[in-house]
Amino acid sequence: MVDQIPVTRSSMPPFEEYCEEIKELWRTHWLTNMGAKHEEFRAALEGYLECPRAVLCANGHLALENILAAMRFPAGSEVLTTPFTFASTTHAIVRNGLVPVFCDIREDNYTLDPGCLEKALTARTVAVLPVHVYGNPCDTDAIGSFARRHGLKVVYDAAHAFGARYRGKSPARFGDAAMFSFHATKVFHTIEGGVACTADGCLADALSDLKNFGIHGEESVTAVGGNAKMNEFQAAMGICNLRHLDGEIAKRKTVFERYMERLDGIPGLRPCPPEKDVASNYAYFPLLFDGVRATRDGAASALAACGIHPRKYFHPLTSDYECYRDLPTAGGGKTPVAARVARNILTLPLYPDLPLADVDRICDIILSGIA
Repeated sequence: MVDQIPVTRSSMPPFEEYCEEIKELWRTHWLTNMGAKHEEFRAALEGYLECPRAVLCANGHLALENILAAMRFPAGSEVLTTPFTFASTTHAIVRNGLVPVFCDIREDNYTLDPGCLEKALTARTVAVLPVHVYGNPCDTDAIGSFARRHGLKVVYDAAHAFGARYRGKSPARFGDAAMFSFHATKVFHTIEGGVACTADGCLADALSDLKNFGIHGEESVTAVGGNAKMNEFQAAMGICNLRHLDGEIAKRKTVFERYMERLDGIPGLRPCPPEKDVASNYAYFPLLFDGVRATRDGAASALAACGIHPRKYFHPLTSDYECYRDLPTAGGGKTPVAARVARNILTLPLYPDLPLADVDRICDIILSGIA
């Protein structure tokens, strides 16, 4: 059987290291409810992310959903956001009784286009929810300026951005809050997990209530919350993986640069290299098929026939999901850039131990289709 090449593969610490990290749990039997590993990991994250308050969650989606819930927007309020994202972003808005208003994206890095925000603004707008797509930072200055002018909150979906830096700063430092996903497919993971980051102490306290039933001591429940706690095994995995993160990103960079050597400058193929002022985490290698004889779908099929599995990420747009087709776009208009990118984007396999020979094979298959 031919070895399969997935679009990504989870980084794992040495087996013995993880076993040593969780050994204490067999002595204490403290497996969840903010134990020692949880607190150690939380403190490490606050330092790494330059974040005054980090609230760990069972997964990134619950972290994002709880951020919006903690802000207590009136039902039916509108949130300006992007359709070029994973379902979680839009679902978090809707599950809070809010209305996503879809704005278009930038041509160069596929993040929310700040130039589309003014025409999307209505009296019901309460927040902007941009996404650092593929780890590419949004135009935080322009988005922040727009939000301040109109008294709006800014919540960043930073699911892809852990380990990246923008102008020397962690993505956790932008906006009123930011969410990072620690799903197993991410550059950094805790198997499942996520974190909500904020400098607002009142917001952080509300998030802590939401993730743990509003419990304050054995006989006091002061708020209505749910259950979004990160367990000790997840936290232990995070502690281990954080030790190896810089090395894993360096390996990812090597793979990314080989793709760039082979595919950059080819007419009709458009990679998405890191922008100036960005220290990338090399989370993904998106390739746009832009006017070439080979199509995105044709390349995906050719690769799949060889046991190589890229991903049409993000396709379809969330605004094209059956459950969202009746929702508004910016100013009642369309999102043409997002639509075109979604039709033509392919994220190629990228993980730290992907052999460069396999990268070359992937590139050869793509290039043969446009020869």
